[in-house]
Amino acid sequence: MEGPLRIGAVILAAGDARRFGGPKQLATLDGKGLLEHVVALALSAELSPVAVVVPPWLPAPTGPANAALHWVYNRSPELGLSHSLRLGFGALPTDVEAAVILLGDQPRVPVGDLRALIAARGRRPIIGLRAQGRTAPPLLVERSHFKIVDEARGDMGLRDVLRLHPDWVVAIEVEAHSPDVDTPDDLAALGRP
Repeated sequence: MEGPLRIGAVILAAGDARRFGGPKQLATLDGKGLLEHVVALALSAELSPVAVVVPPWLPAPTGPANAALHWVYNRSPELGLSHSLRLGFGALPTDVEAAVILLGDQPRVPVGDLRALIAARGRRPIIGLRAQGRTAPPLLVERSHFKIVDEARGDMGLRDVLRLHPDWVVAIEVEAHSPDVDTPDDLAALGRP
């Protein structure tokens, strides 16, 4: 008898946040850290395990331990997003059948969008969210295509790889993409009602 499907997550949060002007991983929104919001989102979508890729200087999390969370320290964040992707995917156990890639600076992704990605499994090996004609993270990647992270280079993530292989990707239409927090103004805008 087979067990339940295991769909994990890789949260990318090891960037140096130059445009933000400091460690945005520690910036707060609604009384919680940006990264805390994204981790809570992954857990509320019942993704497990969750590999959280962070820079080496980030303090270890406090509070109760959660067996679903795996903190992965990127000791060479200057190698870009592609290096973080490889570390995150490398930390997932072999029984994970798919993984959702989340950005650590997108605290307002609706949990319904993650559930839509999961519900679309089987249509193509990679599923993204599309709004206003643009497909962007979060993305779901089937285990059969985990090796694509080895093709990623620099700070572009999977963007160039997916352009070369459009037949691998299907997009779920959503009303809007969750905004990234790249600057303090972006953070302030998210905090406004």
